[in-house]
Amino acid sequence: MPDRIDLKVLRCDGPGKPQYWQEFSIPYRPNMNVISVLQAVQRNPVTKDGKRVAPVVWDCNCLEEVCGACTMIINGRVRQACSALIDKLELPLELRPMTKFPTIRDLWVDRQRMFNSLIRVKAWVPIDGTYDLGPGPQMAEEKRALAYDLSRCMTCGCCLEACPQFTLTNQFVGAAAIQQALLFTSHPTAQMNATERIESLMGPDGLVGCGNAQNCVEVCPKELPLVESISTMQRKAIVHGVKRFLTSGRKSAAGAGPAG
Repeated sequence: MPDRIDLKVLRCDGPGKPQYWQEFSIPYRPNMNVISVLQAVQRNPVTKDGKRVAPVVWDCNCLEEVCGACTMIINGRVRQACSALIDKLELPLELRPMTKFPTIRDLWVDRQRMFNSLIRVKAWVPIDGTYDLGPGPQMAEEKRALAYDLSRCMTCGCCLEACPQFTLTNQFVGAAAIQQALLFTSHPTAQMNATERIESLMGPDGLVGCGNAQNCVEVCPKELPLVESISTMQRKAIVHGVKRFLTSGRKSAAGAGPAG
């Protein structure tokens, strides 16, 4: 490895402000990741041409690829900065903020839209009080294994950044919320809201918004079965739609009463 790490960062001074590049160079140390590189820049925010600038801003929390907060575009690929090891990356580094979310500043973006989508699909287990209800219903091993896989989603936004149907200007809910809807629809207790979850995805920005590009599975850091989850929810929506149509037909016939 070289003695120094050169990087360029696509910066932005605030919402709606123009973006611009700045280049930095920091001393190399073994076992660095992108976060530690940014921290080195933060301690001494001087560009390669010797200009002192404002420290680079980014978001992070757990530093263990669990929270998803440090997601950014590193050398052209969306991923988490905490698990991006310098020794395994091409240099010089190129860091950009995600493009499918509003930029707050530099590499920090507003991911609130993802959390709004989780609210839309009721991605939670409803409880009636906080007292001990004892152990919940047992799940079949196959369902439990799938639920465990789906529960590892950290709402990082990688799947949405890679999705051509998810844009800044539309309201497509995206793969992350759809697979969370499947997770909680499969839960023995949370099934009580299954109908509401399916109907929340039957609008124009729900399941029909998926173009089956399958880019989401290519970039998901947890390798979640996103395409299968979307297909499963699409089948559930079709079955639900048919049942709703037949039920409404029977109600109309009953309401019409006998002829003559």
